[in-house]
Amino acid sequence: MNVDPLSDILRLTCAQSLMTGGFSAGGPWAIRFPAPTRIKFFAIVRGHCWVSIEGEAEPIRFAEGDVGLMTMPRPFVVSSEPGLVPVDAMSLFSGAGKSPVLIGDGRDFAYIGGHVLLDAASGPLLANVLPPWIRIDASRTQATAFRWLLTELVAERADTQPGAQLATAHLAQLLFIQILRAHMETDAVLSAGWFRAMSDRRLAPALASMHGEPARNWRLEELADACAMSRTTFALRFRTTAGVPALTYLAEWRMRLAERALRDGVTPVAVIAESIGYASESALSNAFKRSTGRSPREYRNAVRSCSARDDILDAEHALA
Repeated sequence: MNVDPLSDILRLTCAQSLMTGGFSAGGPWAIRFPAPTRIKFFAIVRGHCWVSIEGEAEPIRFAEGDVGLMTMPRPFVVSSEPGLVPVDAMSLFSGAGKSPVLIGDGRDFAYIGGHVLLDAASGPLLANVLPPWIRIDASRTQATAFRWLLTELVAERADTQPGAQLATAHLAQLLFIQILRAHMETDAVLSAGWFRAMSDRRLAPALASMHGEPARNWRLEELADACAMSRTTFALRFRTTAGVPALTYLAEWRMRLAERALRDGVTPVAVIAESIGYASESALSNAFKRSTGRSPREYRNAVRSCSARDDILDAEHALA
């Protein structure tokens, strides 16, 4: 079954990666960045730096080719060496737009960065399973892919060829996916959850089955057979890895699909119910209310009210 659960999650959360800037530096320097409000990623194109994150005991060294990702809302300092007095990033980068900033002669160090936009409603499904920060070492097996991506990103940002903006966006999206892939294969201990389950190749057939046919009345024995395990071994491994039993994972994924369908259109609740494996509208309504605290119709009305309010605020802002 050619199904990719990670792509399902990225589509559901509307994950969109954007390059937002970069800088080159020479000599001693230090920059203090405010707490990110979105998932932030960055890469070291030349030289090395130290990243000191508020609340972390020691600064983290990033060398040329290393890639980092940060999810926690904590300020951090990027510097040529620890202990230097930093300048405020907002004062340094304000007015620069997307043009790289030059500090000193710019010969020693080069950095590019961006962030990931997520859907306000479904985004936490992805953001909450990632660790506070990730560092992907340039020596890892994925280094060739990262080097190529960084080279192309730098080239596209420096060039003015037609399509450069879209090419940069696609390269940034691929960089984010490569970070997730590399982290899945790291030796770091991942917290129990769907991200860890997707990192487990032995569970991959079961996840592909549930994502490929969420409406099917899957039995535990069928999922265990797909993974070539006994029912008991599979049930234990899935619960330990994902943090919930396999059929609970399926039920939760169905709820996420229902939420997306309720947000995205006017499809009748009965049709949504059938599409994700519920025998009737009332069966979905009961399950949905247990999961979210609201009926499908209450959820859809609340989403519409929020959207309408946001449109009014945007219009008022435009007229101000």
